[in-house]
Amino acid sequence: MNQSDQTTHFGFRDVPLGDKQTLVNDVFHSVAQRYDLMNDLMSAGLHRVWKDLMINALNPPRGDTPFSLLDVAGGTGDIAFRAAEASGAGFRATVCDINSDMLEVGRTRAAARHLDDRVSFVEGNAEALAFPDRSFDAYTIAFGIRNVPRIDLALKEAYRVLKPGGRFLCLEFSTVDTPGLDRIYDLFSFKVIPPLGRAVTGDAESYQYLVESIRKFPKPNVFAEMMRTAGFSRASWQSFSGGIVALHSGWRL
Repeated sequence: MNQSDQTTHFGFRDVPLGDKQTLVNDVFHSVAQRYDLMNDLMSAGLHRVWKDLMINALNPPRGDTPFSLLDVAGGTGDIAFRAAEASGAGFRATVCDINSDMLEVGRTRAAARHLDDRVSFVEGNAEALAFPDRSFDAYTIAFGIRNVPRIDLALKEAYRVLKPGGRFLCLEFSTVDTPGLDRIYDLFSFKVIPPLGRAVTGDAESYQYLVESIRKFPKPNVFAEMMRTAGFSRASWQSFSGGIVALHSGWRL
């Protein structure tokens, strides 16, 4: 069966598999310039705490030991910059994103932070990475994997490009598991975020998709099994903020 015969979800809509990437690209072309501002507004700044927890788990070396990070779907550089600032002189990051507008934001921010010698930006597809086998010490992806049309392929590619002993870390929205908070979270997601997106970026539809896509992402135990199928060992996760997000971890051993 080819892509034209298969369907997948784009938010709550079913769309041809081959169309999803274009639809996702349109979302991020639209929101790129104010993407980080909207993250602050939507999460009341909590996304910064969650990302710091991810960097703490990554724990890059603080000395001169060479360490290469691949950050996928991180076009604005948020994760790569945090990792660079937490690491030593041997650290280098490659940010790979399929969206040129997001990458342009990241390059501008890297230059402003004087990190452009340690963080590079490459346009590429998570499902077919243009890097050799066993190239990186770590692979991170934050709030991006749910937008990949074929998550199983992205996981296989993550495993392929990691060195033996390399770590995979995925920060993603998850399933709220706190009674009462789930109803408040749904109300905020569907009634507040799209109008907020319209006010800040002029685009409510993209944020309607983003909140719907969260509900379609696999539950943590299901995603952990997908990681194991891709080859990862010690697949696990930690939930934060009542289950709003989860940090998934796996190793190429």
